[in-house]
Amino acid sequence: MNRGTASRVGLLLLLVLGVGWALLHRDDFSAEALGRWVQSFGLAGPLVFMAAYALATVLFLPGAVLTLAGGALFGTIWGTVYSLTGATVGAVLAFLIARYIVSDWLAQRLDATLPNLMRGIQAEGWKFVAFVRLVPIFPFNVLNYALGLTQIKFSHYVLASYVFMLPGAAAYSYLGYIGREAAAGRTGVVHTGLITVGVVALMSFLPIFIKKLRSGKYQPYTITAIDAATLKQRLDTDKDFVVLDVRNADEYAGPLGHLVGAINIPLADLPSRLNEIEPYHNRPIAVVCLSDKRSTQAIHFLRGAGFPHLVLLRGGMKEWNSARLPVEFVSKRPMTA
Repeated sequence: MNRGTASRVGLLLLLVLGVGWALLHRDDFSAEALGRWVQSFGLAGPLVFMAAYALATVLFLPGAVLTLAGGALFGTIWGTVYSLTGATVGAVLAFLIARYIVSDWLAQRLDATLPNLMRGIQAEGWKFVAFVRLVPIFPFNVLNYALGLTQIKFSHYVLASYVFMLPGAAAYSYLGYIGREAAAGRTGVVHTGLITVGVVALMSFLPIFIKKLRSGKYQPYTITAIDAATLKQRLDTDKDFVVLDVRNADEYAGPLGHLVGAINIPLADLPSRLNEIEPYHNRPIAVVCLSDKRSTQAIHFLRGAGFPHLVLLRGGMKEWNSARLPVEFVSKRPMTA
């Protein structure tokens, strides 16, 4: 084992021990205890708080508790600044640990599907980071490590994290502040605080709302659809064009035939057979089905896997046959005695 590998293994072991310790003492982790501990450092309290927040993020301790404590200790504005800074530093550390310690090792042991998905995330870049920071679909601490396994630019990750974690940090800091004020008998702020509670609740329901949108006709990007005649012209003039037929094998060999030279991978098999079309990653791909439904689903999957040049044959093989364009049929093997 060389020195670099030994260092990585040692750091990874240290991280595992730290996470284990944090999990064992998770029940002792409270906003009140943290507040008393930070206050004991006097003027250095804010620096200690931010360092503790960063370490807690790396060790998978709950950030909401820290942000509430920050609001109670330092007020809404400074509590937001300190919490946001500590959370971002912790998120950056987790990102770097994942990128420089385990990403190479993991990439060698994964099949082709996950790297393609990683490319899809990379293509979205800071927009993907912004989305998952605003909408807490995935656990914050886990997400920091997961994003480190992608090739998202480091600067984009840092800036998008800091900017788009701001609304949540402000909301939770204000909740911590009004909790302190209410405990001190200053009930005038409670009414205003209810607005913040509503904002936090809205953020909690956003993932459900977006999931419902995506389960319907809404999609985050536009599918390019072309008619049969246009596709025929493109195939005649652009020899790099690839045709992917996502019908089942019996449909592909059925009476409608298939486009000359088409690759047949049924929609249900795409995730497990993605490596078969990986060589065509940067070439234009026309996705064909019986009509439009399955080909649309296939395009959404391929787009998420990072394939950039996709078009849909509008109306599928039904439209192609209606236009009386050439097709070929699966040749039947002669029966042997």
